[in-house]
Amino acid sequence: MTDCRGTSTFCGARGQKTNILWQALTLFFLFATPGLLVLPDPAQAQSYTINRFEVEGNRRIETSTIIARTGIEPGQTVSAGQINDAFQRLLDSGVFETVELTPRGNTLVIAVEEYPTINQISIEGNRRVKDDVLLEAISSQTRRVFTPQLAEADADLIAEIYSAQGRVSATVIPRIIRRNDNRVDLVFEVAEGTTIEVERVSFVGNRAYSDRRLRRVLETKQANILRTFLRGDTFIADRIEFDKQVIRDFYLSRGYIDFRVNSANVEFTRERDAFFLVMNITEGQRFAFGQISTVSEIPGVDPAPYQAALKVKPGVIYSPTLIENSIARLERLGLKQGVDFLRVEPRVTRNPRDLTLDVQFVLTRGPRIFVERIDIEGNTTTLDRVIRRQFDTVEGDPFNPREIRQSAERIRALGFFSAADVETREGTSPSQVIVDVDVEEQPTGSLSLGGSYSVSDGFGIAIGLNESNFLGRGQNLGITLSTAQDSEQYTINFTEPYLLGRKLRFDLGVGLASTNSSFASYDTKTVFFNPQVSYAIGELSALRLRYGWNQSEMTQQSNETNGAVIASEIAQGKRTSSSIGVSYVYDSRLGGLNPNAGVLFELGVDAAGLGGDNEYIKTTARAIAQKRVLNEEVVLRASLELGALNWTGDDFSRTIDRFVLGPNTFRGFEPAGLGPRDLSNGQDDAIGGNYYWVARFESDFPLGLPEELGLRGGLFYDVGNLYNINNVDTSGADIVGASGSIRHVVGVSVLWTTPFGPLRFNFSQALKKEEFDKEQSFDLTIQAQF
Repeated sequence: MTDCRGTSTFCGARGQKTNILWQALTLFFLFATPGLLVLPDPAQAQSYTINRFEVEGNRRIETSTIIARTGIEPGQTVSAGQINDAFQRLLDSGVFETVELTPRGNTLVIAVEEYPTINQISIEGNRRVKDDVLLEAISSQTRRVFTPQLAEADADLIAEIYSAQGRVSATVIPRIIRRNDNRVDLVFEVAEGTTIEVERVSFVGNRAYSDRRLRRVLETKQANILRTFLRGDTFIADRIEFDKQVIRDFYLSRGYIDFRVNSANVEFTRERDAFFLVMNITEGQRFAFGQISTVSEIPGVDPAPYQAALKVKPGVIYSPTLIENSIARLERLGLKQGVDFLRVEPRVTRNPRDLTLDVQFVLTRGPRIFVERIDIEGNTTTLDRVIRRQFDTVEGDPFNPREIRQSAERIRALGFFSAADVETREGTSPSQVIVDVDVEEQPTGSLSLGGSYSVSDGFGIAIGLNESNFLGRGQNLGITLSTAQDSEQYTINFTEPYLLGRKLRFDLGVGLASTNSSFASYDTKTVFFNPQVSYAIGELSALRLRYGWNQSEMTQQSNETNGAVIASEIAQGKRTSSSIGVSYVYDSRLGGLNPNAGVLFELGVDAAGLGGDNEYIKTTARAIAQKRVLNEEVVLRASLELGALNWTGDDFSRTIDRFVLGPNTFRGFEPAGLGPRDLSNGQDDAIGGNYYWVARFESDFPLGLPEELGLRGGLFYDVGNLYNINNVDTSGADIVGASGSIRHVVGVSVLWTTPFGPLRFNFSQALKKEEFDKEQSFDLTIQAQF
């Protein structure tokens, strides 16, 4: 604000000039405003009557098509705005690079420049991903119209393919090379970049389980010195969502019902060459099952048999899987009792004071809906019956959504399809449903090359050809050729999982095996034929019936002298065994109530004498118990294995008929390094025994090293005995150890899970052994698959 006191002349003159200016502006607006109000809008006032069209520049697109696309009819009067709309419609068609519309009197001149056609598509700079993979993924095609928008979208798609492989810095630039006849070559220039590794995976909020234990659950791994062979440490965005789900399943299966993943943050390192993955989780409290009860809301259905069928007991750690298994068990019982449309509803009551969950299984009647039919599509190789037999439900049965979901999982588990979708829709009436199965085939044949090494057998290789869906019948056919320094084996294996259309598994093995061991003074040759039928008799148990036929022969090694026992057995020449056998197997290590503990029990009996030369009854048994302790970091394992051979024939048994123990059964000794021996003729021949038992106790634990190295430590203690040589030709023999004695061995192990296969170093010391035993204080085994 200006003060005019004392400067009245200047301020008065400035104020006078200002008044004159305002008067002039006022007069201007008084005269100009009415004129502006009546001026017409040129765009609204100007109009054109179009009687004819002239189209210029089109080569592939017909003139009539272009005119029709404008939406203007001959003789129509249009405004400038309508012409602009016609211009936009032509441009939006996606086939013109430029469009120009010019009214000339009654003629509308349409000048267009068509997008070129694609002459060829090439990809440059790609080494990690083949051209065929990238070209199959993009939408641009040769002899089609080129559009910049589609080319950019294809470039983004190629970049996503590289990102899925951990190369998030990959860039793709589409370029065109002009050719004659309005054609272009489309070139995608790829800069693959480097893979971005995950330098560290850590957790916030975990108390029950260590970072090391949780990292073993995740698919994403930390970078390590073996990253040349390990691809789990590569950052893939989609894998993070999968990891969030598996970590949630891990906690839920262990009773942490309130577990949640708050966030999974991925950040660049300061050098921007790697990522940090930090999962913020809330574990919550661990719950166990409380009271388990069953009630029925269906008149006439007694809940008592259903309550008795439940396997879950109070005190067991809560798991959604156990709930699902219990529901399935009760619904199957309902089918057996003829209760159609039975639905089992679990009602859970939380007891926060004692951290238990009471579960009441309510038997209710579901809607009366039937399966009208099951439609299968997409199976070009696999027969319909292979897919259909995964359903416990057939046409006309009551519809059970749970059974359909489980059938879908079984179809996916076959491994025959890259995708398998199972959906339901309403049938010809509201009381019927149609189950649609849509699958996409994938290759099921494989060629495998493997290698192995052990101190006892030396180096070996194995070549295998396998077809898991033979002729589309769901059968497995495999041919294996394996050879080691001291042994060779050639086998053909065939499996029919549904013999005669029933849940009977049929296995057949035919092969030839030979040994030339440096730990024995004889060689062996065996031809075998072993069919077997298996069927489940319970959720965790199975029964196996088998027939075995083999013809075996012991032959003398060159430049070797044999003891009296081995010499007499070699003299027997070829001998044939024909036997039938049965085995019972119970295994709860994967499907039991406790995910951290389980047992395996197996008992088998084989009787030979149905033809052939040998007559015997052989009994074998083994039991294994395993449990994880100390936040599942340490594995404790105990096993007991035993065998008994009762020779019933009039002739003598041979060493290859009796039990011979090796490092895989009893650590700390060479193959056939313990048990009865023949010292005649200056030799030291292991001759096996008719009875044996071995108890093994071991544990493995982390060594405090990064778990990505795959190194763990172990301790073991083995104790056992091998004895009895009844029905052995001992003429002229000098036998020691026939009565047997208990051996004790302790040792430490280093277990290394490498990309090539599991590697195990065993260092052992025999606490008690016999003078004639052959000790082996170090053992190394590895099996690799290439």
